[in-house]
Amino acid sequence: MLAYRHQSRAAGLIPAFKGTPRIAVGGIASECSTYSRIRSRLPDFTTLRGDEIFGAPLSQPLHRYDVDFMPTLEASAPPGGPVDRATYEALKAEYLERLHKLLPLDGVYLAMHGALSVDGMEDAEGDWYAATRSVVGPDCLLSAYYDLHGNLSRRIVDTLDAFTAYRTAPHVDRIENVMRATDMLTHCLRYGIRPGIVWASIPVLLPGEQSSTEWEPGRRLWSDLSEYNRLPGILDVSQLVGYVWADEPRAAASVVVTGTNLDEQKRIAAELAQRYWDSRHEFHFGAPAGTIEECLARAMKSKTHPVVISDSGDNPGGGGNSDQTFFLQALLKAGAKDVLLGGMTDRAATDACYKAGVGAVLPLSIGATLDPLMCKPVHVTATVRHLTSVARPEDGEAVVTFDGITATLSARRRLYHAAEAFRDIGLEPTRFKIVVLKCGYLNPTMKPLANPALMALSPGAIDQDIVHIANHRRRPTWPWVADLAYTPDPYVSARIRHD
Repeated sequence: MLAYRHQSRAAGLIPAFKGTPRIAVGGIASECSTYSRIRSRLPDFTTLRGDEIFGAPLSQPLHRYDVDFMPTLEASAPPGGPVDRATYEALKAEYLERLHKLLPLDGVYLAMHGALSVDGMEDAEGDWYAATRSVVGPDCLLSAYYDLHGNLSRRIVDTLDAFTAYRTAPHVDRIENVMRATDMLTHCLRYGIRPGIVWASIPVLLPGEQSSTEWEPGRRLWSDLSEYNRLPGILDVSQLVGYVWADEPRAAASVVVTGTNLDEQKRIAAELAQRYWDSRHEFHFGAPAGTIEECLARAMKSKTHPVVISDSGDNPGGGGNSDQTFFLQALLKAGAKDVLLGGMTDRAATDACYKAGVGAVLPLSIGATLDPLMCKPVHVTATVRHLTSVARPEDGEAVVTFDGITATLSARRRLYHAAEAFRDIGLEPTRFKIVVLKCGYLNPTMKPLANPALMALSPGAIDQDIVHIANHRRRPTWPWVADLAYTPDPYVSARIRHD
């Protein structure tokens, strides 16, 4: 691609930059349920500094440009509870210090998520962007990359110049999303364009498990967004589901249009927002759903296997704790056998397995260590079947068996969504009658194995029964307000110049 760009520039198709643009890279990302009692702290973050950023898989597209990106700090934590305020302030201070050393800057590419929540702060991303703007000044272009499940605010829209978000859920377009954000930034700097954002907030909130782009209406609503990008004066059109488990005023679905044609941006934003609103009653779960007991009873009677059941309320990929025992208790009570239970987080139990060794039989207390108020631990006598070789105890993972159940234990919260997560530790999901995963919609490598897939509407920090979760700070939003009236009223960023 870089060679192509050099050839195109030599042929006069792509003009050279006027000078050498100085573009910084940085960001902070996590998906934070305000309904979780756990907190993300510095040890929970993977923090890349300086050139470490360029070794990350999602930074590989940055190497395709004929301009050097200058790294600052990128911090990311697995989905979970809100970020501890001191942790956030420490990361922000280091990022700003590194950013300041790179001045003057023409642009900043911000690798974000959009569902960050910080203790005592209502709009964490807005705070990060405002702090960035205070360092780089009013003329520097800021381009942000978001997850499909991100929330926006006026402060965010008034601070950024360009914006893009995933167009798939499950997210299989991460690389393309990076390229859209960075393409906009480099394109505008090369041609001397000053883009702006028009945003339509839609008072609808849905779980990701109802709004996948693999089935209707999500498939239809996201399938043609790229066509709008072809219109004159339009650089990017993004549509976001929002993050439902953030009880914050900014939580909502959105349409965001980046470009230079204000009238067209407003038209597109209003059109797509109305289309989304009109489709709100069509959203549904992609698999049959029911209580833990209903799903388990159906699985035990099934003549096919593996029946893959999502323990959706405790999904660490969406902000769940991953240590709740409601499903484990139900399995034991029902006497279910030939079960693979993936994703129990318990540092003490995992450490005990490493101390005992493979083949050992030992009493274990499993679960309810991160949030002992939500549920109770389960006490079993287990046999250690596998221990992953790790350099640090906090990375440990074990496989244990007890009472017809094979369970994974991990010292820290981690995802056991994909088939390869089990195959890497010697477990083949298709050999079990029932597979229980702490997840929402199924990973693309697990979905084809499910025969069938079921979704348990289990309690937890990301409870799918959203109309009954606490709702104190959110604006009036559907489905909490069933008879809500809405007409799109696109908001024009304060950054757009009205010359």
